Amino acid sequence: MRSHTHRTTAAVGALAAVAMIATAPPAAGAGTRDITAYVLANRDVTLTGDTVVTVPPGTTTYDGVFRGEGTLTVRGGGTLVLTRDSDFTLPQARQRQRVATPGGNHPYVTVAAPDPPAITVERGATLQYGNGGTAGLIGHFPYDTPAFRLNQDNIRVDGTLRLSLRSAYNLGTISGSGLITQPRFLWGTWDLSGTHAFSGVIDNGTQVNAGRPEFATSLPNVRKVLNQGTWTVDTPLGRTVTMGMDFYQREYGSDINVQSRPGSKVVLTGQYSWSDQGGDTDPSLSDPALNWTPARKNVNKRGTNIKGANVQWGDGTTHRIFMPGTAETVYINLLAARSRSKLTFDYDGPVTLGAPIGGGRFHDTLSAPGAGDIVIAGTRGNDVTFAARQYYDGSTTVEKGAVLRLGSAQGDGSLLTGTERRRVVNEGTLVVHNARTAISLSHVGGDGALVQSGAATTTLTGSAVTYTGTTTVTKGTLALREGATLAHSEAIRLTSSGARLDTGTAGLRVATTLTGKGTVKGTVTNEGVVAGPITVSGGYTQRPEGELVLRGGPLKVTGAVRLGGELDLSAAGADSGRTASDSGRTTTDPARATSDPAHTASGPAREITVLDHEGRSKVVGAFRGLREGTKVRLADTTYRISYRGGDGNDVVLSPVAATSTPSGRGSVSSGGAPAAEPRTAGTAGSGLGWWPYLMAVGLLIGLVLPTTLRRRGGRRGGGRHAAHD
Repeated sequence: MRSHTHRTTAAVGALAAVAMIATAPPAAGAGTRDITAYVLANRDVTLTGDTVVTVPPGTTTYDGVFRGEGTLTVRGGGTLVLTRDSDFTLPQARQRQRVATPGGNHPYVTVAAPDPPAITVERGATLQYGNGGTAGLIGHFPYDTPAFRLNQDNIRVDGTLRLSLRSAYNLGTISGSGLITQPRFLWGTWDLSGTHAFSGVIDNGTQVNAGRPEFATSLPNVRKVLNQGTWTVDTPLGRTVTMGMDFYQREYGSDINVQSRPGSKVVLTGQYSWSDQGGDTDPSLSDPALNWTPARKNVNKRGTNIKGANVQWGDGTTHRIFMPGTAETVYINLLAARSRSKLTFDYDGPVTLGAPIGGGRFHDTLSAPGAGDIVIAGTRGNDVTFAARQYYDGSTTVEKGAVLRLGSAQGDGSLLTGTERRRVVNEGTLVVHNARTAISLSHVGGDGALVQSGAATTTLTGSAVTYTGTTTVTKGTLALREGATLAHSEAIRLTSSGARLDTGTAGLRVATTLTGKGTVKGTVTNEGVVAGPITVSGGYTQRPEGELVLRGGPLKVTGAVRLGGELDLSAAGADSGRTASDSGRTTTDPARATSDPAHTASGPAREITVLDHEGRSKVVGAFRGLREGTKVRLADTTYRISYRGGDGNDVVLSPVAATSTPSGRGSVSSGGAPAAEPRTAGTAGSGLGWWPYLMAVGLLIGLVLPTTLRRRGGRRGGGRHAAHD
């Protein structure tokens, strides 16, 4: 129903305007024509140039129309409501914009060199199109554009433009810095086409099409969008659309729907947040934490529906996640339309996704799995945490340089697994940090690393676990089941005493390296390198190609032990303070260690435990070249290796005696041969043996012999290095 507010407050002005119209001369083409009296009198106006309406305070409802050629400026402190459609154009001399329709069988509209504004709403004034019906728009539509009507009458809004229309409409190209607002529940549709310089705020109360297959939309300067309805982004074929503004929501039920054509992408670099202050003109949130907490009546719940689209959150220059919140405050649906969807996270710092990605209908996210794939872009610093159970039926790709974390202090995370479609392609780093929720992962490939760092167990299942990066367990348990192995992993690291690798009944075959100080539950077959005070809760077999490195303490084994291959004592000096009674469980203070690893500040050399066999069976086999009783020299101390030490079946090095020979001279075993010299690095007694002395003799002969020859040749005087009698 039409408002009569102004007619009540300005009746006298309207009567005076009638008299003015009757006596006013025709307007001149030059200069600005004031048509306020005509508008107040509800008379039709034919424009013949630049015109202005000064709207008095309150609401003025205008039932007339504007036609002709010219411009219309609305100023003043009131609201002008148009109830009928008006059609006028800029003067021909000012028309310059070029409209094209490329795309062949998939046409879309482009506008180059837009015309200057035909309508201007000055600061303080409000222009309202319509009064809740289908009429009241100003526009001229000379273009044969596909699927929508492109408006030639561009508009500048520095005040307020209110769109109270139930029909579909287009506003042409928009500029200015004011407010464009659409009342809620009108169900009109604004086709927001083209590139706009507008830098103000858009309040969407019902429906905005910010892009369609027939046009792309660019809003590089828009300050904020208050979305209280549905904001839809779509693209023509093969186009990328970027929207960098922040979106806000004030009432329950708003969403952002994204669609795109093949070869197209939609990039959203801002954030979609709840607003609890600032009204329509400057929506904002008083505390970012409110995005993560349900408000009364769920008024802060907002969502996005990705419908067969290629969508990217972030552009690599920000770390404000697009949808901050939990399952109680946001929803994210990944849907299939013409094709499956794709969502890429591209940030330059840490962000947390606290809500599930599903495929349900609007708020009912988890009623169906999402139909699409997720990518964590390889931008430097891109560190994404999924702090909620994910429910999308698709792949997860972590690009090189990126990090994906499952679980945080905000909540545990998980992925759907078990099929090839749900594979994880890890070229960066995948971290599992769940505190309570145990999860399983299968079909994990790529060159990236996997880190288990939470208290809850992570289980790798199936033969499709083929990733080649490093496996690190810092806390909790990483378990292998149903044929999963770490045979492809370039290194396995158990970095704390609480780190646990559960290999199941299949055991662990070490083809590369196993290091650290945690526990392996299950048998270990060493065909690579094992180093550090690791505990093996099971049997330990070292193949001829395997190597055990004594570093930081002995290897502890609870099951059967079979030995072969190499023993590396390069770091044995750090363990030289261990005694026979403590079986390697106690070390001396490294700050008090001398340069001779066989001695400590407190006295002579002590027994070194290489392998603490906690089982009852005997050790089978021996390290290469180190049979029972073989002497081993470390610096100036000679040890004897035994596979029956400790409590009867430990592998130990017992000191024999400290020699008085120069460092590097090998002591002699009881059989008359030098003591064995296992690999050592960077120590004074690194097993150089006799060959340095041979080199010294050779150098001496090389210096003396030429001098002798010169003397015999009768050469005298000579240069500065000549010998003298």
